[in-house]
Amino acid sequence: MQAIIFQIHANKYQVKMTQLPVSIALFSELAGELLFRGRICHGMLSAGLVSATLANKLPGIGTIYLGQNLKFTAPVRIGDTVRAEVEVIDLNVEKNLAKLRTTCTTQNGTVVIEGEATVMPPKKPKI
Repeated sequence: MQAIIFQIHANKYQVKMTQLPVSIALFSELAGELLFRGRICHGMLSAGLVSATLANKLPGIGTIYLGQNLKFTAPVRIGDTVRAEVEVIDLNVEKNLAKLRTTCTTQNGTVVIEGEATVMPPKKPKI
């Protein structure tokens, strides 16, 4: 899955989800003075794409998300297109558990998040 990060998304996420006032990292007149030299968005906004990918693509609807570790490797800037990808790296059929490598990249191939998720994939219905 992928999404373009717009200023409005960053503002709404920052205020509604984190309960924090809009960060100065979102405003261009101040952001240039900060560590990342420009406007960036909250890392968890991009990490949400991993959850959406697990729920809608692989494994898909009915997945139970048990855990996730994330490493934020580069900033996501306002206007970036972020793509989330997951890859199965371990499958325990007996316990119905899957471990997946999770990666988010920008439109230019920069890895911005890497980690691993543990999920319970949906079981096939018995016929």
